[in-house]
Amino acid sequence: MGRLILVTGGAGFIGSHLVDRLVLEGFRVRVVDNLSSGRLENLERHKGGSSVEIVVGDLKDPGVALKAVEGVETVFHFAANPEVRVSTTNPEVHFSENVVATFNLLEAMRRRGVRDLVFASSSSVYGEPDHIPVGEEEPVRPVSVYGASKAACENLMHAYSRLYGIRAVSLRYANIVGPRLRHGVIWDLINKLLANPRELEVLGDGTQTRSYLHVSEAVEATLLAWRRAGEGFAVYNVGNDDWITVNDVVRIVLSEMGLEGVKLVYKPVAHGVGWPGDVKRIALRIDKLKKLGFSPSMSSNASVSATVRSLLEEIDRAAPHG
Repeated sequence: MGRLILVTGGAGFIGSHLVDRLVLEGFRVRVVDNLSSGRLENLERHKGGSSVEIVVGDLKDPGVALKAVEGVETVFHFAANPEVRVSTTNPEVHFSENVVATFNLLEAMRRRGVRDLVFASSSSVYGEPDHIPVGEEEPVRPVSVYGASKAACENLMHAYSRLYGIRAVSLRYANIVGPRLRHGVIWDLINKLLANPRELEVLGDGTQTRSYLHVSEAVEATLLAWRRAGEGFAVYNVGNDDWITVNDVVRIVLSEMGLEGVKLVYKPVAHGVGWPGDVKRIALRIDKLKKLGFSPSMSSNASVSATVRSLLEEIDRAAPHG
């Protein structure tokens, strides 16, 4: 049997794709997920197999964290609440699901002598940067509680790395898209159009700019950083070489769904963003990751197009067919 790896949040979007890849490479995987945003159907292909152990548990409980890391060699920490908009309505969710859970996990690793950690951070730690693309050396100035919680987790990891010798790799993901996605602009637009194909509400003024990376390439980058980063604490941006606007995403979604003449209704707040804490422009410089050997093969446009097709297929499969 292969070495045992823990994936927290392994029933979630990126986490479940990572589990698939680790199993493919011969590892045994323990998944811990409280299913607040993860879904067991994302791990359906591993049901009954010997490679994946699924634990439904909450890392906000220190006892769960302690059991989770028992006997594992590496921890991929992907458990978090992924919905940035929650920041504005219920900020405590991001503190407890992200910061408290991460502290409990780090403490469990310290106590059990586990010394290898990969963390799913976010481009949201940069807040509203002065320019794009933004590099890892740029200041961390989050404008959402979600971004602040990810930055807090990174600081905790840095301290634990220095104090207790934990090798920690923090990956600041751009917008990761692909099969099983259940939040964000693409999912939002598709569901609105399925409900009303004649009119579409767009959050923001449509000019918000983002980089989109397909989840298959994000997993590739994740494993590359894990294998090639040095000792201590390291940060890598994980994104694409290009960036597009929300209007571009709208155009792609309409095209893939075969819709024409749809009335667009924009709902901007503040300086054209979609909600308080949203940022107008964010894209990442990925030179550091490229030096490890990463090179994205799909553009932001291609990643969004492929995602729309896969999500429409998933929705169609889940729909009752008479």
